[in-house]
Amino acid sequence: MRQTVAFLLAGGVGSRLNILGWMRAKPAVPFGGCYRLIDFTMSNAMHSGVQQIGILTQYRPYSLMGHIGSGEAWDLIGRRRCAKILPPSTGREDFDWYRGTADAVAQNLEFAARYGAQRVLILSGDHIYKMDYAAMVEFHKQQKAAITIAMMRVAWEDTRHFGIAQVDEEQRITAWEEKPAKAKSNLASMGVYVIDFEFLKKSLDGRRGHDFGKNIINDAIGVAPVYAYLFSGYWADVGTLKAYWQTHMDILTPGSGLNLPEWGVRTNIDDEGALGDRPPTVIASSAQVQNALISAGCIIEGTVVNSVLSPGVHVAAGAVVRDSVVMHDVRIGGKAEVTSVIADKGVVFGPACRVGGPGPSAQPNEKYPDHLFSGLTLVGKKAVVPERMEIFRNTIVEPQTTLLSYVDYKPREGAYIQGVVPSKEKASRRSCSQ
Repeated sequence: MRQTVAFLLAGGVGSRLNILGWMRAKPAVPFGGCYRLIDFTMSNAMHSGVQQIGILTQYRPYSLMGHIGSGEAWDLIGRRRCAKILPPSTGREDFDWYRGTADAVAQNLEFAARYGAQRVLILSGDHIYKMDYAAMVEFHKQQKAAITIAMMRVAWEDTRHFGIAQVDEEQRITAWEEKPAKAKSNLASMGVYVIDFEFLKKSLDGRRGHDFGKNIINDAIGVAPVYAYLFSGYWADVGTLKAYWQTHMDILTPGSGLNLPEWGVRTNIDDEGALGDRPPTVIASSAQVQNALISAGCIIEGTVVNSVLSPGVHVAAGAVVRDSVVMHDVRIGGKAEVTSVIADKGVVFGPACRVGGPGPSAQPNEKYPDHLFSGLTLVGKKAVVPERMEIFRNTIVEPQTTLLSYVDYKPREGAYIQGVVPSKEKASRRSCSQ
């Protein structure tokens, strides 16, 4: 792996995650208690022996930059080991921003050349999986491939979301379709590529567009050896609210394939105010905990069932949390009921409030019906849910709601409750509808 340099694509908006992505890049979204989405790819790279990673950021990079830090958390620090944030090389023109995945790599090829790369490993920062990239690179070398793409079988109804390949008996790709309406194969790209450096440089110089799948990959097939590297383990794209919630439930499901202790995922424990400095978790005598992941610094006095709690969550006596994802430092008041909820950091649930409910709902969210329709309830960062308030399924509560946000609110399924967001955040709010 010494002659393989990695580029990690981490500039995505994550608009389908709605308010979870308003104030952070998608790879920086918290996951699994104490992690962020990007930790899984970073840990895979570390375990695979990758020594240099260029992290291509663009949208709201600040929390991601703080999280990556020096790269020390993933042993990427030293004379020839690094995790370097690579923002767009902006000048005076708008087009200096990254115009796509291929353009992002093209603007930073000098980073790979600096380390004498013979191959470039291109990764995505928002997928949940464990993979040995070294084995994929070895396959690439054995096949004398120009490009190798990590691929896996998906359900036929999901093929429209992926780049789809047809292969011969030696796994050489013979045909490629980018997100086809009616696919001829169910072999889907995972967004992980190994590309010979010189071939990549030539392809980027002559590209007709700025997307890897539509341009670089599609143009290479038939004129260069492009191979599929088959992957059969657990893999999840958490790009939607439903997938984000379901992947958390997989953590709690034996046999799902998602096993955090065995995967050896690392995170930056100095992020989030030093995770290692959190006090011990307290499970009171009044508490009932069943099939849950409880992180450091939580205080559980009520009931937690089938839920994932990040550090610092307080569940007061008499409160019930079921089938939910609850992020850092959330406060759940006494006798509150929180069911099938995704709650961002710092939310306060007032005593005796009822938020969410079990099962699906026929009424999607009134503002973002394509984002929230499966019966979940989404509560934004530092929102306040008043005492005894009822909030039903498929409702979105914006970040930073206050008691005044509920003056005109009428409890119903699929509601949208607006918060107090600074004017500079309004552009992000508009991006969620794109």
